[in-house]
Amino acid sequence: MRTGGRMLAKVLNLLKTKVEPGISTKALNDIAARELKALGGQSAFLGYHGFPESICISVNDEVVHGIPKPETIIKEGDIVSLDFGVLYKGMITDAAVSVICGRGNKQVFDLVRFTEQSLYEGLAVIKGGCHTGDIGFSVQKVLDKHHYGIVEDLVGHGVGHEVHEDPNIPNSGRKNTGAKLVSGMTIAVEPMPTLGRQAVKIDADGWTVRTVDNSLAAHFEHTVLVTPDGCEILTEVSA
Repeated sequence: MRTGGRMLAKVLNLLKTKVEPGISTKALNDIAARELKALGGQSAFLGYHGFPESICISVNDEVVHGIPKPETIIKEGDIVSLDFGVLYKGMITDAAVSVICGRGNKQVFDLVRFTEQSLYEGLAVIKGGCHTGDIGFSVQKVLDKHHYGIVEDLVGHGVGHEVHEDPNIPNSGRKNTGAKLVSGMTIAVEPMPTLGRQAVKIDADGWTVRTVDNSLAAHFEHTVLVTPDGCEILTEVSA
């Protein structure tokens, strides 16, 4: 998983530099697929329950699971969320970043910045013996401070042998509640807040999840290894 996580980080680092006005989400998908193949990994998402592409790319009011398409063209100021899973030697890692195409306004910049902050606040409380509610509480504290909608229908999850495993990792919660984590577990933490309400809907394609009120959303995610006194991030994406 460490090796796959490094592959994943390299691909997301590359894609971040390719998000520019005029590029299609399908072109970004194809870059990700080529780069991952060159690194020796496989997409964990391609064919997963029928998902047709290698990476999920969600734009603006799309929260998660956006299908890359040649007709979806990135524009100046768009929030582009890149959610990628890597399969390497039978094990899976999962991570996501949101980037602003070109120059966004302060509201958009803050949403992306504080979503990432909420992820790291959640990771900071992870250690063997903590509860999933501890993570949710720490993520929620940041998002509530900035009055963002917290999508309760979508959560983080265990990951490793499968893309989605138990336990669920909510983005809200109370301390000392929920499943207890033990050292050696691998989980994906992924806050997905919105600038409006928390309600979401699924498009006719059966995949794309977007906000009901058309408010903008952001998404950050890391796969981590739970250790006795903290966690090891397996999918670190450098600035």
